[in-house]
Amino acid sequence: MNFLYILLQDAAPAAQQGGGMSFWIMIILLFGVMWFFMIRPQRKQQKELEKFRNELKKGDKVVTAGGIYGTVAEISDRSVLIKVDGEVKLRVDKNSIVRDYTTDAPANTEQPQNK
Repeated sequence: MNFLYILLQDAAPAAQQGGGMSFWIMIILLFGVMWFFMIRPQRKQQKELEKFRNELKKGDKVVTAGGIYGTVAEISDRSVLIKVDGEVKLRVDKNSIVRDYTTDAPANTEQPQNK
């Protein structure tokens, strides 16, 4: 019994010495991978959205965060007036505009007829 106790006691410090450094290397690698695959693409997307909002001009077709489709009628520093339907206009915060739908708009806007 004493021999086993001495053998295990001598082996324990050797295992602990290398474990500390490899733990920190793994933690650093984990944060590096998380930054590369999650944080970096999100920042890139955020910058593109900010650029889009700053380059808005009258006549652009946009979609708001609430799903309202409209055409930009007027732009101020913090808000945008969008023409929704006919003469209906809404003033929305510039940050609520999420994308341009000019390229997404269908070429044929006719409704299918039921027979």
